[in-house]
Amino acid sequence: MFSALADRIRGLASLFWREVAKFGAVGGVAFVIDNGLTYYLMHGPMSDSEAKARFVGATVATVFSWVANRFWTFRHRRQANVLREFVMFVIINGIGIGISTGFTALAKYGMGINDKNLLFLAGVAGILVATVVRFFAYRFLVFNQELDQEPEFSHDHELIEAHPHREPARTERPASTPVDGGPKA
Repeated sequence: MFSALADRIRGLASLFWREVAKFGAVGGVAFVIDNGLTYYLMHGPMSDSEAKARFVGATVATVFSWVANRFWTFRHRRQANVLREFVMFVIINGIGIGISTGFTALAKYGMGINDKNLLFLAGVAGILVATVVRFFAYRFLVFNQELDQEPEFSHDHELIEAHPHREPARTERPASTPVDGGPKA
């Protein structure tokens, strides 16, 4: 039982790290989309609205991220109700966008920083904080379909949970005999 449980834990850890790697790859591309667009907007059409530029960049990156995470990173966990999943994803990303935009706004309005490069870096710091929040929210709230549907994960509960409806196997013990080895009186 312990060896099977250890194998299962190793399998779950492996799955977790594969998800982290895929999430990181999607996040890397989204990071480039977000920051590339934000940088362009901050130094061009939205040069007076750095926080708004960050919001637009993050929004475009969010749409990409939902599609990539749904069909690649968490494909084995996606929900049957696509609308509910998308709404949850948008809410979680709204929080993430609020964090990254908030870092930029805090730097500009709260700290009086006007240097565009420093404001850009404040947004990057916000993205890093928001990324941690997003990963766990995606995994446990958005893409949370149980893995029991896949054959390789179908025995999770048998290995980890106790089964109260099963009686432990009892072994028959021989009747005790007196110390001298003779029959009981």
